[in-house]
Amino acid sequence: MRQSVSVKRQCLAAVSFLFLVFCVQAASAEAQRGQVTNLPLPRYVSMKAAEGNVRRGPSLTHRIDWVFKRRDMPLQITAEYGNWRKVQDRDGAGGWVHYALLSGVRTVLVEQDMLPVYASPDQNAPINAHFELGVVARLGKCSLDWCRISAGGYRGWTRKSNLWGVDATELRD
Repeated sequence: MRQSVSVKRQCLAAVSFLFLVFCVQAASAEAQRGQVTNLPLPRYVSMKAAEGNVRRGPSLTHRIDWVFKRRDMPLQITAEYGNWRKVQDRDGAGGWVHYALLSGVRTVLVEQDMLPVYASPDQNAPINAHFELGVVARLGKCSLDWCRISAGGYRGWTRKSNLWGVDATELRD
């Protein structure tokens, strides 16, 4: 009799533990979506405006820490609050920006100087152009390792690992 009570307690403890794990995973999955837009967090966007104030908090009453001054610059949204998005740039600098200053158009930063851009996603393909370090390029299709980008009238494929503004596992059609 005593042994069966112990087994029942162990079973109850195991079921309780599994339920707790399930609840934590469900809460974690919800935390990865924006409370306002229900879009994934973090996610990438770009600057729509030529200038955008970056504030300490999500309102006009919060102090401006600095100003982003590069149209089309890729940014990563990490949080949402009303009409405000918490963003950060490639260097991790950021703050709160009004959503009207942002665009869903995807861009990337070139992270290698004289980055070769190939005619097809193959390092043996002809090179269409070389992009300088820091160039902002428009993001097109992405496979597991390659992305199609365009800037300055040139376009082609490059390794995803040479770009900031696209996740390593992200696929785009």
